[in-house]
Amino acid sequence: MKRLNKSILALITAALLTASLASCAGSGDSGSTSTTSTTKATTATTTAATTVEKTSAISESDIKTSKTIKNNNDGEHAITADGESKSYKNTKVVKTGDSSQNDEADFYGDNSAIFATNKATLDISDMVIKTDGTHANAVFSYGEGTTVNVSNSYIETSGNCSGGLMTTGGGTMNAENLTIKTSGRSSAAIRSDRGGGTVNVDGGSYTTSGTGSPVVYSTADITVSNAEMKSTASQGVVVEGKNSVTLNNVNLNADNNTKNSDKSDWYQAVMIYQSMSGDAAEGLSSFTMNGGTLTNQNGDVFFVNNTATKITLKNAAITNKDSDGYFLRAAAAGWGNEGSNGGQVSLYASNQTINGDMLVDDVSNLNLYLSKKSTFKGAINSDGQAGEVYVELDSNSKWVLTGDSYITSLTCDADSIDLNGHKLYVNGKEYKAGTSSKGEAIEVVSTGSSNGGDAPDGGMPPAKPNK
Repeated sequence: MKRLNKSILALITAALLTASLASCAGSGDSGSTSTTSTTKATTATTTAATTVEKTSAISESDIKTSKTIKNNNDGEHAITADGESKSYKNTKVVKTGDSSQNDEADFYGDNSAIFATNKATLDISDMVIKTDGTHANAVFSYGEGTTVNVSNSYIETSGNCSGGLMTTGGGTMNAENLTIKTSGRSSAAIRSDRGGGTVNVDGGSYTTSGTGSPVVYSTADITVSNAEMKSTASQGVVVEGKNSVTLNNVNLNADNNTKNSDKSDWYQAVMIYQSMSGDAAEGLSSFTMNGGTLTNQNGDVFFVNNTATKITLKNAAITNKDSDGYFLRAAAAGWGNEGSNGGQVSLYASNQTINGDMLVDDVSNLNLYLSKKSTFKGAINSDGQAGEVYVELDSNSKWVLTGDSYITSLTCDADSIDLNGHKLYVNGKEYKAGTSSKGEAIEVVSTGSSNGGDAPDGGMPPAKPNK
């Protein structure tokens, strides 16, 4: 089998490599890049019963404000809660100005419009929050014991490295019924960075249009429920390192079509990786989708690189509109050390239909578990054996092959596999239709490989002590 292309492709223009942007912290700089995949796969379409009931997004004109707070000074805030409890309502906040201290802004809240720290509790509702500056995050929660509660508000950022909601250092962010729009580079609508924290989002509409700006960039534990999410240039979701994203009854539409770095050859809707920049701890990550819909416009649905992850899909409707894309690609890319920087995936599908091929390269592995009337229609490593793959089906689940497939171990009942005119090879031996099998799962080692802390944009400053 031909090995995947691991060469570094120089596709970023000089404008994208300026010092200020290169210093932008890991959020959103995940780098779905380079050439579009040339391998062929079945269009992935997953049907499910549960979808999000659409509601009208809050517009700026829907918010009735009684006062305006402005700040246009570099590095300053319009609203600050420092070790205290504060609340604001029916207020318009306008922040301009830049931060020249990129790590201070991305890790510790410098230049954000609204900033809470030092175990503060900040309650804000019925707000209009707009920023126009570099490193001008809208709402920032920093530090353990700090909690920001934001609801019924309209948030818009237009500068680079300017997220909608930003959480670092172990802070907590609780959000309900928001409209967030970001247009700058590396400006996720729901964003976290070094030190992570906990983010809970319920309801609302979240849209990004900038390069390297997924709707959600997680170096924290982030849960989004009952929301509409759309990215028009970047991944829908990125999880870095030992962190998680859970989507409950969410509609996500991802169109990753713009280059952001030279680290990877593929586009994707959901990227799970470890950059080794120091922004995210090493260990087992997770992505969970309960109900809802995921529509991928370009490339692969899932891409896993240089880390181990658990993907759980329950009754989610997943559609890949790119017929050349994979449902899952676990493969080496530009992060980590060559030869040990693949993806290690345990994918659990429950009451789930999966349509689309899977590719596991020779430094990656996959444990695929199909249960509770799940169906997988696709091929695995149709070009021949590469990485180790274990497939397990319960008595109510089915695998319908759409091409020859090569795996290393299989657990199934006699009627679990529909060869559909194709061949299945298990550890090099052809599987015989109508036979049961008993195999063993692959051990997962939950760390990525280091290549000296290479960050998505080519380098990160060292970690600073907490304030």
